[in-house]
Amino acid sequence: MKRLLITWAVAGLCLTSAVAQKGYPITPVPFTAVKVLPQSFWGQRLDACRTTTVPLAFSKCEETGRYTNFSHAAAHLKDASKTFKVGGLSFDDTDPYKTIEGASYLLQTFPDQAMAAYIDSVLDVIAAAQEADGYLYTARTQNPAQPHEWAGDRRWCKEEDLSHELYNLGHMVEAAIAHYQATGSRKFLDIAIRYADCVCREVGPAKGQACVVPGHQIAEMALAKLYLVTGDRKYLDEAKFFLDYRGKTTIRHDYSQAHRPVVEQDEAVGHAVRAAYMYAGMADVAALTGDSAYLKAIDRIWQNIVEKKLYITGGIGATSAGEAFGRNYELPNLTAYCETCAAIGLVYVNYRLFLLHGQAKYYDVLERTLYNGLISGMSLDGGAFFYPNPLASTGQHQRKPWFGCACCPSNLCRFIPSLPGYVYAVKEHQATANDKGGNSSKGGSPDVYVNLFVPGTATLDVGGKQLTLTQQTDYPWDGETTIIIGKSSAKAFNLKVRIPGWLRSKPVPSDLYTYADGRQTGFSVMINNITVPLLISPDGYVNIEWKWKKGDRVLLHFDMQPRIVKANDRVAADRGMVAVERGPLVYCAEQPLSPEGAASSPVVSGFPADISTLILPPAPSFTEGNAEIAGTKVLTLTTTAQALHADAQGRVASTDAPLTLIPYYAWCHRGPSNMRVWLPQNLRQILKPQ
Repeated sequence: MKRLLITWAVAGLCLTSAVAQKGYPITPVPFTAVKVLPQSFWGQRLDACRTTTVPLAFSKCEETGRYTNFSHAAAHLKDASKTFKVGGLSFDDTDPYKTIEGASYLLQTFPDQAMAAYIDSVLDVIAAAQEADGYLYTARTQNPAQPHEWAGDRRWCKEEDLSHELYNLGHMVEAAIAHYQATGSRKFLDIAIRYADCVCREVGPAKGQACVVPGHQIAEMALAKLYLVTGDRKYLDEAKFFLDYRGKTTIRHDYSQAHRPVVEQDEAVGHAVRAAYMYAGMADVAALTGDSAYLKAIDRIWQNIVEKKLYITGGIGATSAGEAFGRNYELPNLTAYCETCAAIGLVYVNYRLFLLHGQAKYYDVLERTLYNGLISGMSLDGGAFFYPNPLASTGQHQRKPWFGCACCPSNLCRFIPSLPGYVYAVKEHQATANDKGGNSSKGGSPDVYVNLFVPGTATLDVGGKQLTLTQQTDYPWDGETTIIIGKSSAKAFNLKVRIPGWLRSKPVPSDLYTYADGRQTGFSVMINNITVPLLISPDGYVNIEWKWKKGDRVLLHFDMQPRIVKANDRVAADRGMVAVERGPLVYCAEQPLSPEGAASSPVVSGFPADISTLILPPAPSFTEGNAEIAGTKVLTLTTTAQALHADAQGRVASTDAPLTLIPYYAWCHRGPSNMRVWLPQNLRQILKPQ
């Protein structure tokens, strides 16, 4: 039971168990139970993370003094006369934590004794920096008299501003739980528990405690996980305190979502990463406590995001000022921030809302973010990163191997290895005919959700019985997916297959974006070569009830073709323009600025004009092609555009020219580039700044 609880906790989920009497009604399938086919779309990214991203992050932690901070703190604890000048950022400690978390996930699927030993040596350095009462924050401990300028003169006094003491706790706990699950060793877990206990003693509403809430959220999610692993209720209570007292303490502003109590909030505001982490933490605490006010607030905020503040790429955060959400419908392209960490946070939020409500619309948003605005943040080889992910560029954006504020690279270290855990889920039923949200489960048969289409094999626990599923697919390039029922002692279950929103002519679950080409797309389902007529249920799934046996094959066909998208007219930045999608992928026009990049690029063929002078026809048609970018295959879309230029008399003229679009996530792999996601269909938009 303890091992099972840890698995759930590491997935970020809180379920009914001997420890937790409440929890998410839908159970995740742990990433360790899902084996992704190597060299597939996601297999390549998992391999890049394992062989390049995580080792690179560890090396950067060494090069940039992250470990040195811990060593200096340990040196001061041994000899108080030794102090050190504190530089860097107050949350630099989290980069080793996050990288250890990702490496620990990898250890569970790719055992590596050398990596395990390296992590163990890093933990020795971290442990030595912990103060006697459990406090672990090198930005203060290196030099208590002159700590980091953001830390303040005493513990917690600047927590709601810039100290990030509780943010550091959150990432430490998440990493420690992952390491415990991977190795069985309590070495890191005990360090994290000691710091968590220190926080529970010193931070809270009681007399003598520091009544503060996290300036940067994530401790809420982490403490909910720690409650599940240990069974100690104080961690859940602390997480709930952090949420309940938001908007009631000293600092009250929307930058950190502290402008009003969380249950009264109805709009996504402020720093987008902080916001997403808080909404995910609210979902975790709500699932464990049954607090319906939290759920209502999250639902309102989610609706605000998908109706007014979501980029077509699934990114969030319109402005670099505060790395924040903008006003409703404020979605600029060239200056779009769309931080990679915010995309990861939005995946966390939508995943939890699916586990609460069981509706496909949350996965529609999750998938859009996953395939576009999230993986664009990492180069295809896993060795360079975007901090912001704009929707237009004039060559000023380049991925880098590290940043002074390195939250995005280390966050990708921990997210990418967990991707297989988002593919499936299971819901157990009592003997009831109908559930809320359109679920149907006659006779109490469990529901097995297929939410993402990823080739590989998974082993699921369904009603206490083992079920093996295999997916064969070349998604997102192809709309054909075969699901094969393997070894199974779970013979009665309802297979629920998500029919993506893009297939149902709903780019997003709102009117923020709509398809403008009038095309109709559909799907078909065959079981053992027999076509089965199925309707999409209100929850966005097809329910396949069958007397399953080993070897049964479910063939899914999704019509996958290029589609033209328009934004709601209230999005001023996109008026008169269109974007192009195919399946879950958003496409972009890209023009490398260096001659070498242009010569080797399949993106613009015989096209001398700047892409900012392009106009698409009212009803463009596309030819699909194949290309290779950074050693990986991509499907390209070629159309005819009008290129504006000056004729011999200096007058504006236009010439038909071919334009080849590539998937947005793959842009900027050939040096500095001009890039646009939204393309104009009239001259007025050519003259309009992005």
